[in-house]
Amino acid sequence: MARGLDHVVHVVRDLEAAGELYDMLGFTVGARNRHPWGTHNRIVQTPGFFMEILEVAEPDHIPPHGETSFSFGAFSRDFLADRGPGLPFLVLEGRDPAAEKAEFDAAGFGGFDVFDFERTAKRPDGSDVEVAFSLAFARDPLSPEAGFFTCTQRRPENFWAPDLQRHMNGTTGVAGAVLAAEDPTAHLDFLSVFTGAPFRRAVEGWYIAETPRGRIEVLNPKLFNDRFGIAAPAGPGLHLAAVRFAVEDIDRTRRRLGSSRMTAEEIEGVIVVGPKAALGAMLVFEPAT
Repeated sequence: MARGLDHVVHVVRDLEAAGELYDMLGFTVGARNRHPWGTHNRIVQTPGFFMEILEVAEPDHIPPHGETSFSFGAFSRDFLADRGPGLPFLVLEGRDPAAEKAEFDAAGFGGFDVFDFERTAKRPDGSDVEVAFSLAFARDPLSPEAGFFTCTQRRPENFWAPDLQRHMNGTTGVAGAVLAAEDPTAHLDFLSVFTGAPFRRAVEGWYIAETPRGRIEVLNPKLFNDRFGIAAPAGPGLHLAAVRFAVEDIDRTRRRLGSSRMTAEEIEGVIVVGPKAALGAMLVFEPAT
């Protein structure tokens, strides 16, 4: 069964500055939260999907990777040190973490224990609630600089908040995520197992999978540049290169970005905020279909 987009991690050096950036982009940004392993985050929610803005705030608390344990904090820290701010993790919606782990293991793309954790979150009214998650990690052996896992919400009623899903830029939901790779075909077996969805060829060098929440695409660097006017991330294997947001009124989005003096480019009906303006991320706004 295909897995929809759950969230994308945007690792940054300064969480408050990043929160101000997302606010300038017209998003509603949640309060600071703390993980027990040294990272802090702030959340930008849309229905069923969120951007996790992440800071490695307490590096002394970061646990190392183990033989069968994946350290979310260590991967985020190392990504930030090696590549700078950007998008280290693509996360899909989980339903049964034990079954997902078994599926990834059987295909040769797993080998990690399921990771369960809880943390305190703040509701829009300022009250504290407990949220809980189970993560099943997958690994593309050809992609050392990209992380992948499923996330099962164990207390979704405490996490999702409609008040946090109303955005001044008119965003109504996630439209998709875009990966870049020198040879997309080398990663299709992994991506098909991870997403649970078949990838179809759009043109040579561009492959697409439809999920229950958003489209996942993988393009070679030339096609990525042709489409978005920005160079794809360099390096071996897959890189999470962009997040696409659906907006109800593209003119409203344009006005919001203009009023904040955000650097953005319009390409074939979409608005692209590139890595230089968006702290290493690429955010794309397009009309909802």
